[in-house]
Amino acid sequence: MSDLPVREAILEFVKAAPGPVGRREIAKAFGVRGDQRRGLRALLNEMADEGVIDFGPKKSVYEGGGLPRVTVLRVTHVEDGRAFAAPEGWDRPDPPPRIVIKELRGGRGGGRQNARQSALGTGDRVLARIEETGRGHIAHVMKPIGRAEEQLMGILRRDASGWYLQSADKRVRAMLPVDDAGGADAGELVLARKEGRTARVTERLGDPFAPRSISLIAIHAKGIPDRFSEDVLEEAEKAADLPLGDEREDLRHLPIITIDPEDARDHDDAIWVEANEDKDGWHAVVAIADVSFYVRPGTALDREARKRGNSVYFPDRVVPMLPEVLSAGACSIVENKDRAVMACHLDIAADGSLRGWRFSRAVIRCTANIAYEQAAEYPGIDAMWEAWRALYAARQRREPLELDLPERRVELDEDGRVARIAVRERLDAHKMVEDYMIAANVAAAKALEAKRSPVVYRAHETPSAEKIDALREYLKTIGIPFAKGQVVKPAMFARVLDGIEDDLLREQVSIEVLRSQTQAYYGTDNFGHFGLSLASYAHFTSPIRRYSDTLVHRALVRSYKLGAGGLTDAEIGELDQIAEHISKTERRAMEAERDTTDRYVAAYLAEREGEMVTARVTGVTKHGLFATVDGVGGDGLLPMRALGVDYYNFDETSRTIKGERTGETFSLGQRLDLKLAEANPVTGGLRFERADGEFALPPRGGGKPRTKHRGKAGKKSGKVKRRRG
Repeated sequence: MSDLPVREAILEFVKAAPGPVGRREIAKAFGVRGDQRRGLRALLNEMADEGVIDFGPKKSVYEGGGLPRVTVLRVTHVEDGRAFAAPEGWDRPDPPPRIVIKELRGGRGGGRQNARQSALGTGDRVLARIEETGRGHIAHVMKPIGRAEEQLMGILRRDASGWYLQSADKRVRAMLPVDDAGGADAGELVLARKEGRTARVTERLGDPFAPRSISLIAIHAKGIPDRFSEDVLEEAEKAADLPLGDEREDLRHLPIITIDPEDARDHDDAIWVEANEDKDGWHAVVAIADVSFYVRPGTALDREARKRGNSVYFPDRVVPMLPEVLSAGACSIVENKDRAVMACHLDIAADGSLRGWRFSRAVIRCTANIAYEQAAEYPGIDAMWEAWRALYAARQRREPLELDLPERRVELDEDGRVARIAVRERLDAHKMVEDYMIAANVAAAKALEAKRSPVVYRAHETPSAEKIDALREYLKTIGIPFAKGQVVKPAMFARVLDGIEDDLLREQVSIEVLRSQTQAYYGTDNFGHFGLSLASYAHFTSPIRRYSDTLVHRALVRSYKLGAGGLTDAEIGELDQIAEHISKTERRAMEAERDTTDRYVAAYLAEREGEMVTARVTGVTKHGLFATVDGVGGDGLLPMRALGVDYYNFDETSRTIKGERTGETFSLGQRLDLKLAEANPVTGGLRFERADGEFALPPRGGGKPRTKHRGKAGKKSGKVKRRRG
């Protein structure tokens, strides 16, 4: 009778099998017979308990995801009533598996398995039994085990009663007592561990108002990795020295250029265009840094890039996805240096449509790195402009969603202080580069589809019916018709905006249209890109700063047999998880960048506390008005108690607040002269008052200010009275 096989041999057999295997196939392969089958079954169950293998449908056996059958999970987020979790203490470099928590629903639904609404919150921990369904992991809660210690960031303060923490999160108003300052001084930015009703300082971060500290707040608050390990740095150094090889298409004779912001920290795309001899179109080359050549699957460098997901850009620094020796060195396309690229050859028809494309690994030598402001006068690129005008015409025929909203740029002086906050100018050169990049992204998606390759799409789905209805109700309040029953297309929004002559109102409606849209994400299912009005779209053009683009490059390398560094079988099996992970890191980066800009704006405005500013109303709630300072940005609250002397009704449908006696009405888009009462650089929060100050006396017989809801079900209104002091 044969002995039982060792675990390593079983795992190797499962991994090497061309298709699903079960216990019977394993027993047959290792000659396990008779009573030994019971021992094999026990061994396989033990391996499954440890997460070494998983059981799938019909008892199929395959390599495990490192998840034991019973383990501790931490809730990462709750979405649409479903709680999603990750294993506690996950320390592997690859993203944790996606786990949906299911519980027994209480109450009248008793006994039925379902996702429990609002039962678990972010940070909650549970002991759960893990089930693999073939479409992902499901966790069945065995018992809750409480929240883990919570890490906080804030300013350490001290008064006669002792130490306390002022949170760096503007949503948190309460001060938290600190029982151990950890040697930090009052006024320092610190990390602290919440322990019950008090906190303990765990790390000193220094002066919160020193140059470079403002972005540091977001880096720590969002958990953005900002240090590379020695192993990763060593691998990057070795990768940067790789010879380019002789098998690349030689495009060094092309006068190819990069066009980027004047302060660009890296250059990952270059463009060259020439007209066809028969004048029926153009041949364009969009050359993109060949990151997949330097960053190979399975390396420490790749694991770190995947973990980060993307670079994060702040006014004072960049937290790169790749070490600087690659991101600003070997992979950056600079003048008069040979650079490895993935070349996308585009055949552009006279009408701007794409007739064809070809991808190759190539070597180029950039002629010049020019800024957007130089492009209009730069010699020798007439064909680039002509082809772009055709691409732009084709874009206009697609009628994509185009919202002309100002983008603000924080400019720092030599000392790292805010010099000014300016609106980023939108030039034709910006549009030109964008349209060439879009064309290359479309070509990449379609080229992979032609090879039946997995694709990491950039998906932007059609807005939901609920959001369209909410937009319709808003437009109705300002007298703009928006008919029901239309097929939802980007052009319908364009028609609404084209009919608005007032610039202020058009900007406000643009913001509401933007709010009605779904959030773009990465995924392996093709839902198209609604905003760009494109059926197939993938990100190909920025692999230095986006891991998604690196995956698209690897897929092209594999599909078109372009050499080493192609997408591996292991990566293909994980693409859904990777896409979900990098979608999250992208959202994290966007939030960090936005929060940091808010903090810089607050620092810039702090010197104007007590002054009058002109602000535009961007939000109307039962708590008051949210407003943005004209020409600067930064969002602040004008509390309901500070509106004035009246009973104020809040109407949720029209998003207005109206005074009962005076008839004074506040609405979205309205401009007001307000006093800047507070600008907090640590939280990024602003607070406004009316010109004659706050009105804090209690309404109608004392007590707390009250807000009441009335009217038809689902329609809320609130009343608050304020008297002059």
